[in-house]
Amino acid sequence: MSDLILHHYPVSPFAEKIRLILGHKQLAWKSVFIPMVMPKPDLTALTGGYRKTPVLQIGADVYCDTALICDVLEHIAPTPTIYPEAIKGAARIVAQWADSALFPAAMAYNFQPAGVAQVFAGASADTVQAFVADRTAMRGGAARMAAADASGTYKSYLRRLANMLHGQDYLFGAQPCVADFAAYHPLWFTQERTPALAGIFDATPEVKSWMARMKAIGHGSVSPCTAEEALRLAHSATPAALPGEVFQDEHDIALGTRVVIAADNFGQEPTEGELVAATRTRYTLRRTDDRAGTVHVHFPRVGFTLKKALA
Repeated sequence: MSDLILHHYPVSPFAEKIRLILGHKQLAWKSVFIPMVMPKPDLTALTGGYRKTPVLQIGADVYCDTALICDVLEHIAPTPTIYPEAIKGAARIVAQWADSALFPAAMAYNFQPAGVAQVFAGASADTVQAFVADRTAMRGGAARMAAADASGTYKSYLRRLANMLHGQDYLFGAQPCVADFAAYHPLWFTQERTPALAGIFDATPEVKSWMARMKAIGHGSVSPCTAEEALRLAHSATPAALPGEVFQDEHDIALGTRVVIAADNFGQEPTEGELVAATRTRYTLRRTDDRAGTVHVHFPRVGFTLKKALA
């Protein structure tokens, strides 16, 4: 198997989710740092437009969205599992809640003035303005939750996590699962990037103890990699053979059609390519780039839209 290459930046919460899973599974991986804001020309040479963080590259295969990346890492290293058989449905549902509800509440809380001062300590005004403009564009004009509302919501969610942790080390028992990694990453940002606001955890000591256990997992064996090296590796590789799963057509769009895939809400930059697979869980596009060569770009079905490309 080709090397695992994670395209990310150090303060990305969603990247921390994947970095910890790599550590949990004791996988070796290469780290490519990408910009926090657009443009991201080296990343989009691989993805064709998708810009969210992180992205996992394995040779000429490019995996978008952490929900799909979790599945890929589980396939590569089934032990220790992040989807225990007895609770895998519930664990996935809690993980989806964490990504879609807990995360935005936590980040709205984190980005009140005291948090912003710590996140951007020493940064220029231009850097701050560029970040604000970039995230506003990613939200498609939707307003961020007000800090006061976020604070109350975040506290409620922390109490729910504390209830789940009562009498056990992790959310579903003695070992961490996908729900733990998904719930941890926005809390990690509060603790590590906006510590002036980390007093919110004091009312839930079970959560604080769990966070210490999660942090101790670490990131596995990581080595640096340049974007140029990652693009060369993609260009010299051939996409892996597609699994022989049955084509599942929900859109009346045949394989081989030029299509566009985009996230259904946050960060809706589209990726266009040839639809070469549509299974019950994911889509795969074939696309060619001068720098990356021919690659397969993979997306989960949940959270993404598929449409025919305009002629």
